[in-house]
This record gives sequence, structure tokens and C-alpha cells, in this order.
Amino acid sequence: MTGRARGAEIGPVGENTPVVILVRPQLAENIGAAARAMANGGLFHLRLVAPRDGWPQEKAWRTASGADRILEAATVHATLADAVADLHRVFATCPRPRHVIIETMTARGAAASLRDVAARGLRSGILFGPERAGLLADELAHADTLVQVPLNPAFNSMNLAQAVMVMAYEWWTAADSTPPARLVTNETRVATKGELENFFRHLTAELDACGFLRNPQKRPGMLRNIRAFFQRGEVTEQELRTLHGIVTELARGRRVLGRIEPDMLMDDEPA
Repeated sequence: MTGRARGAEIGPVGENTPVVILVRPQLAENIGAAARAMANGGLFHLRLVAPRDGWPQEKAWRTASGADRILEAATVHATLADAVADLHRVFATCPRPRHVIIETMTARGAAASLRDVAARGLRSGILFGPERAGLLADELAHADTLVQVPLNPAFNSMNLAQAVMVMAYEWWTAADSTPPARLVTNETRVATKGELENFFRHLTAELDACGFLRNPQKRPGMLRNIRAFFQRGEVTEQELRTLHGIVTELARGRRVLGRIEPDMLMDDEPA
């Protein structure tokens, strides 16, 4: 449509990324939200089969949040057969199978299969049915595999954009190498074992000086427990510097008190 900004940079469009096929979509807002979900997960090819209100529809751009290129490149097809004619594998999402015999996968399993299809240079597509009733049995017949998302069986209702988001997320994470957990250190870094040992010596010396480790029988076990506390996580260099400062200030305060405590004790002692 003319007179509109091109939207956000949504990344390179791969030739073999799965095609998202919305069958008989009813609301323009849902088409736009589906495009937004696609862009989140690196799916950029959109086909519309017999959209109820025609195409294009301005309202779709309002809910796409900048995924304009997907909407601008979307193709419209009169029949599902035409929309899947150039594909090698077709997956269909449907919460309620229409009494068909078909291979069924979870969204995660389907994403792994889609990645394998793409790696072999084949084209694939994912069917999503209309908002109210989903895909009909005759429409499911165009698919090789049924995709079902394991959700709360007492309430597994998703809207169109949510269903697209689940598949887009699984497609993206199937090839994503982000570790499940990591420590964000910003300007500092994880401390080395040598730096940690240096702090432990500093701390031990001050604990000895203040009498905390005065029991010789318990001292080895207490030191092991203290060491284990600091070894448990990835302490950063900045945190160690802060801890050094704390220990130093506590020791300084103890020495100052040590100079004034005798007079105070004399005043407080009973006659």
C-alpha cells in the first residue's frame, strides 16, 4: 500500500524458511499480529488463502508493529491447493483433529523437522486455520503432519497470532545457541581463582585478628564453609574489590574501637 514507511529491519529473508499460510483469516488485526510474531521468530513468507475481507487491509499494518515487509510481500491464493502447490512438506496446526489419520508432532518436534527439511533444500509450509473453527478435514488433508501444542488440556485455546508465535519461537530456538543461563557482568568480569584466593587470605587474616576463628578445633571446618560460600557462584572482579573494601573498613573500625574501648570499659565497670 502506498504512503507508508517501510517498517523495521526484520533481518535476512531465507529462501527455505517455512511459509506461514493463514487459511480463511477473518480479521485484519490478526493477520498483522501474526506477521509481527513471524518476524520475531525469523519467518518472513506469508500466504493468505481466501481472506474473508480481501487484501490488503490497512488495519493489518496497525498491529504488525513494523513487520511491514512481511505484509507487503504476502501473496493471496483462492484455494489452499494453490497455496501449497510449490511446497515439499506441509505441517498443519489444529487443536482438534478432524478424525484424520496423520502423523502428529509437538511444536518443538515439528520445528526440528522443519529445520531438517530446510537443510535439505526443500520448501515447507505451516497451515493455520481461521480464528473461530480451525482447519476443516479437507484442509488437513493437504498436510503431511499435524502439529499440536501441549497445553493445559482443560483450556488450550489460543488465538491466531499466539499459534503463529509458538511455531515461530520453536523454529527460532531450534537453531539458537543462546545458553539457558548466563551471568551478565557489564563492565566487570568473572574473577579468577587467584583473585578469589587473594581475597580469601585477606578475609582469613582479619578473621584471625578479630578472634572469629579462635577455636582451633573448629577453625578448619569454618574456613571450608566460608571458602565454599565464595566458590559457589561466579564472583566478579568488581564484587571482590567491594568485599576487600568491606573487610578493610571493618578491620579499621575494630582498630579504632580498640583504642577507645579501654576508657569506655573503665567508666562502665562497677565499683
